[in-house]
Amino acid sequence: MLFRMVKKSILNQKERMLIIALTVALGVSLITALLDVMLDIGDRMNRELKVYGANILVTPRGATLLKSWYRIGDEGEDGGNEEIFAASDAKGPQEPASTDERSASGGPAGGDGSKDRADPGMYLKESELGRIKTIFWAFNIVDFAPYLKSRVASEDGTPLTFVGTWFRHRLVLPTMEEVDTGMVSLKSWWQLEGAWPEAGDQVALGRALAGRLGLAPGSALTLDGRRFAVSGVFEAGGPEDGWIYGELDALQELKGLEDALDSVEISALTTPDNELSRRAAEDPSSLSVKEMETWYCTAYASSICYQLEEVLSGAMARPVRQVAAAEGAILEKTKLLMVLVTVLTAASSALGISNLVTAGVIERSAEIALMKAIGAHGRQVAIPVIASILVSALAGTAVGYGLGVWFASVIGKTVFNAVIEPQLAVIPAVLALVALICLTGSIGAIRMLLSLQPAQVLHGGRQ
Repeated sequence: MLFRMVKKSILNQKERMLIIALTVALGVSLITALLDVMLDIGDRMNRELKVYGANILVTPRGATLLKSWYRIGDEGEDGGNEEIFAASDAKGPQEPASTDERSASGGPAGGDGSKDRADPGMYLKESELGRIKTIFWAFNIVDFAPYLKSRVASEDGTPLTFVGTWFRHRLVLPTMEEVDTGMVSLKSWWQLEGAWPEAGDQVALGRALAGRLGLAPGSALTLDGRRFAVSGVFEAGGPEDGWIYGELDALQELKGLEDALDSVEISALTTPDNELSRRAAEDPSSLSVKEMETWYCTAYASSICYQLEEVLSGAMARPVRQVAAAEGAILEKTKLLMVLVTVLTAASSALGISNLVTAGVIERSAEIALMKAIGAHGRQVAIPVIASILVSALAGTAVGYGLGVWFASVIGKTVFNAVIEPQLAVIPAVLALVALICLTGSIGAIRMLLSLQPAQVLHGGRQ
């Protein structure tokens, strides 16, 4: 009986039910696209924002404490990457030794002597870097690059700053997997003339330093008695423009600092901070067992830092707050915008359905009054109306979902240059929203239907 009533109601109001289906389809298409993008946008935008540099910095705990004692490199005083190397400066000026001194002490110039061992409390270990990709959030580590900074002397004795790093490095992990990492992808916005060093006897010069020394790609440069070829000249827009960059192992050999690092820059996909992550960053021991588990298993910058300190000996990891805060703010505001547009779309659809259903009830008032006059109760009259609306809405939902998936793919290709996959979690959310939209939009019409007086309607009185 109900099926026949619903079928008759739809057939008798084909145009109106079609408009309801189209209204729902348009609303669902936009909601589906926004939800698909919103659920996928976190990692997409995080990866897009990675071009602006690392968001986690790892330094030796001993050097960091020394820096804090002498108030070297306080946050906010240094620009660019100067903060990253402040710990290195805290270890002392590291005045370059002459060639004779290095030869006499069995250093690199002599080639056969034993190298000085790096102070384990003041340096990180290059041999432990593979452990970075073994933490709980290993797959969120997008890229990383180690650094060793030292003073060297040019041929005329001018002191210069030399930074050893990995440019393009293939690292074998403890799991025997291989990953490609290095500074080139981490500093993708740096402008380069020539090429990055590919061998230990090559260096790249900052634009300011190259201009001061009158050097260009293809020139030669002598540092601490060792000859290097200038493979490229870069422009970073910061203090790095006055530095020399070369292969890490070349500087380690030059200074006798085997396996030593000053710092590691890490680019990681992170979740924006909240109250829990801020409490944990101040004191993880203050968390309850449940809070600790939630924090540890969520990709907060602070929890990734905590896990890095667990696997790297004598390390102190901390977020680069400017980058992490900017990423979090952009993601949160973008998601908030998506939510607001979704709510407004749902409200607009509900308003449209309300107008259509109310017009339908007014049009069928005589039929409904007759049903009530022969004994139909309010529920018996309302259920067929609601059911016909839901059937039309389900048809619109199916069409709208397909359109929404297509809209999401268009947004992905035009904005992110990538395909946004349909999210299964969107389907129940869309169905729940459609049910809410239909019920909300029908409330006014159902109230009118239930209050309708058969005598007034059938005798031509006021409805």
